[in-house]
Amino acid sequence: MKEKKMTMPGVQAKKLKPKGLGRGGKDQLQLWLLLLPALVMLIIFKYLPMGGVIIAFKDYRYSDGIFGSAWAGIENFKFFFKSNDAKTVIRNALCYNLTFIVTGHIISIALAIMLTNIKSKKMTGVFQTLMFQPYYLSWVVIAFISLTFLSYKNGLFNTIVQNMGGEPISWYGEPKYWPFILWFFHMWKGQGYQILLYYTSILGIDESIYEAAKVDGCTTMQTAVKITVPMLTPTMTILIIMGIGAIFNSDFGLFYQIPQGSGALQKVTDVVETYTYRALTEGSMSISSAVGLTQSVVGLILVVTANAVVKKYNEENALF
Repeated sequence: MKEKKMTMPGVQAKKLKPKGLGRGGKDQLQLWLLLLPALVMLIIFKYLPMGGVIIAFKDYRYSDGIFGSAWAGIENFKFFFKSNDAKTVIRNALCYNLTFIVTGHIISIALAIMLTNIKSKKMTGVFQTLMFQPYYLSWVVIAFISLTFLSYKNGLFNTIVQNMGGEPISWYGEPKYWPFILWFFHMWKGQGYQILLYYTSILGIDESIYEAAKVDGCTTMQTAVKITVPMLTPTMTILIIMGIGAIFNSDFGLFYQIPQGSGALQKVTDVVETYTYRALTEGSMSISSAVGLTQSVVGLILVVTANAVVKKYNEENALF
């Protein structure tokens, strides 16, 4: 026997139809319209220029144009990897970025935890402003700030050294000081944003967990180590994956503007971005494009690989 479909008296059954424009149907139209300008900009400035990667495989001449220039194959890539600069550029990019990733996350998590333990809301706001303010400064401005400290004649550091009876230091001519100087300015400018990310993640942790820890007699340090840090693992994992993907990407402003483009410091300040900039100024657009393409491909491989490793051990913490 066929079963009868039961309906409420006076109510006619309606057939559900799938909605368009995603799950929200027409209600989502406003969101799509808001997204449209950003989507157009993304296509124009990110996807359309991808056609220019063909320059990396050509002996590009401005007079001949992209399609008129002679085909060079992988010669531009060979030129870079056989050059003496390749080893220096790759070493600097790896060493600096690995240091930035490791020390940056440790400092950011520690300061974020300290912020959450400040009882005064006013003081919390003051510290947040002080930490986040350098993030808005351009590297050009920071370069002038660094110059007031490091200038050979009138710099603050050399003035202090001379007043103490010492000899002034040529900061822009001594490579041994610059790994620490670059690390300091990177942390000073960029860590405010990362601290804020961790701080907001900590605020999202259920307060009842901390209350239970207090009842059990946990100290502030034990609570931070055994509760806060493990709860930050998803945020930390995503940020580290993104950092690994950009391990060959360096901030041009940091490595060129802060050292004032000093050739004497090139051994410790030369990275992929400064190398490609020099190649462009010398008219070698093909070499510059080849190095940039290599950088992008390596970054993509590293992101996918790092995400796959994380996904294998904990799928929930993976980026995609």
